[in-house]
Amino acid sequence: MERTQMNQSVPSKYHRPEASYKSCSQSLPLDILWLPRSSFRPAEGELADCVLVVGVSRPKLAAALLSVTLLSLFLTFHVLYDSALYSIQAASMVSATHENRNILQNQQSNTRNINHPMALRKRLKPARPPRPARRLPQALIIGVRKCGTRALLEMLYLHPMVQKASGEVHFFDRDENYALGLDWYRSKMPLSFRGQITIEKSPSYFVTPEVPERVRAMNSSVRLLLIVREPVTRAISDYTQLRSRTTPSAPAHALSSGHTPHQVSDAAKPFEHLAISPDGSINVAYRPIAISLYHAYLHRWLEVFPREQILVVNGDQLIEDPVPQLRRIEKFLGLEHKIGRKNFYFNETKGFYCLRNDTTDKCLRETKGRKHPRVDPAVVTKLRKFFVQHNQRFYDLVGEDLGWPED
Repeated sequence: MERTQMNQSVPSKYHRPEASYKSCSQSLPLDILWLPRSSFRPAEGELADCVLVVGVSRPKLAAALLSVTLLSLFLTFHVLYDSALYSIQAASMVSATHENRNILQNQQSNTRNINHPMALRKRLKPARPPRPARRLPQALIIGVRKCGTRALLEMLYLHPMVQKASGEVHFFDRDENYALGLDWYRSKMPLSFRGQITIEKSPSYFVTPEVPERVRAMNSSVRLLLIVREPVTRAISDYTQLRSRTTPSAPAHALSSGHTPHQVSDAAKPFEHLAISPDGSINVAYRPIAISLYHAYLHRWLEVFPREQILVVNGDQLIEDPVPQLRRIEKFLGLEHKIGRKNFYFNETKGFYCLRNDTTDKCLRETKGRKHPRVDPAVVTKLRKFFVQHNQRFYDLVGEDLGWPED
């Protein structure tokens, strides 16, 4: 009823018959609605007979809206992802830049600190020396008895890089000591710092058959010092020491030094009676004579150690002028030359050189440098002629002629 009234209220000028709907209808593939002009409210100006209204159906509209929404979300996510990635990379670059800058600043600061006078003083401050320890000897004075082994040891002790055992340890030549092991032997050594050389001397090492192999078992690179004297002079000195022990209290001391009761009792006899047999031949069984046959013992050492590890020291020259011999020994031991003529002075009473360091003077004890008894010159000559061939064999072993007298 209302619709009839509305249509009736519209002026006839804008009213078209129902046939107008049919004339505006077109067959198109799109959802297009052609409406007659009479369906709109009047407006100024002329209107076309038909008005095109474009639209879509509800299912297609929903599909279109969903597609647009998804595309928008994808684009938004992509933009956010790129932004986040860029922010992370920028932050990493900034962090790396700061870190490099801090490292550079620390290096520059350290350089300034190192060059600072206080830092230089700390850096140049000498390190505290390591604690001393007892070490096995790196050098041995192996003999020969009555050739100046004690004097040689005391002279070497003048060197600041040398430490010495206080007494004859007799580790390698006495089975009861050797059975105690290297720890016991080390306990008998002096305290020394790293780089110093520890030296021990036991003259009986030279003549004891088992010693060379035992020494090599301890240290195959050990340095060996062998001091020798003219053989007849050495034999007379040996006899003199044995004779000094023939007092009532002396035999016990002599036995503790390795001498047999027979040797001690023989010392009361004249040297000529002991060195020469009743038939006039040389008594090579007499211990002072036997020990002077140096080549008989040296060959055992050379079977175990190379020649360059054994230094032969001329004991006669050491007594007359110690410095040249000591220079050879310092070089042999790898030591800087420190011992010079300032370290010695000649004692007119004793007849040999005494030692001197920065603080004190020292001579060997009274038992050293004893006056030898007078020996028949004919016996001395006979002994020297006997030793000629034996001395030559010794020279051949050491590669040096020591120039000992032959008559």
